[in-house]
Amino acid sequence: MTTESELTELRTRLDRLEHDLGIQQDIHAVRRLQYAYGYFIDKTQYDEVVDLFADDGEVWFLGGKYRGKAGVRRLYVDRFRKNFTNDHNGPIYGWLLDHPQLQMIVDVAPDRNTAKVRGRSMMQAGLHANVGGNTRQWWEGGIYENEYVRTDGVWRIKRLDYRAHWHGSFEHGWAYTKPEFIPMSKICYPQDPLGPDELMDPQPMLWPATDIVPFHYAHPVTGKPIDIDNSRARAGVGKATV
Repeated sequence: MTTESELTELRTRLDRLEHDLGIQQDIHAVRRLQYAYGYFIDKTQYDEVVDLFADDGEVWFLGGKYRGKAGVRRLYVDRFRKNFTNDHNGPIYGWLLDHPQLQMIVDVAPDRNTAKVRGRSMMQAGLHANVGGNTRQWWEGGIYENEYVRTDGVWRIKRLDYRAHWHGSFEHGWAYTKPEFIPMSKICYPQDPLGPDELMDPQPMLWPATDIVPFHYAHPVTGKPIDIDNSRARAGVGKATV
């Protein structure tokens, strides 16, 4: 092997190593971005949440799609902040809203400009009895299938797709949860001033339905697309035996 060919091979290896290192740095940055989202949501810091999104970002939530910064702000600020904290951007006495961010699988595109994440949250929420009003405490679990984009060297959320799966009151648990514990979106903006820009089709279903959210990645061993069979996941189809 000549010196020139050796140098070419070394340059190729170095380029590959730099690219692989860059991917790992991106994975860390994207995961950190999503974790930051969880911490901001915990303490109802909704202005900070909105700032995590790209200008053309969007949120898919409870059967609706909130598009662009205006739609994202309509959901987090106009709806959540005004309903949960009386339009205060931060925590208020007696209001619990913990969103642990768990099991994040991060895949960065080879060009390092976009990324996708599958993860989950298991929320504990409620209003303390000392506060007055509708005292309540409940659990929630859901899956994320999110997309991210790098803009001007900074990672931002392109699409936050959160599929709440199950709810349960603290007093009675999830075995007695009523279907549509939280109603899905039915009316779009501007007819509903707080509604989404578009409805999801098909509409997601909540526990006791147990649908699988499609995976953005292939099977990690076989490399094949992951088949989704939700034929028995809907209410009234089949019986579980344990």
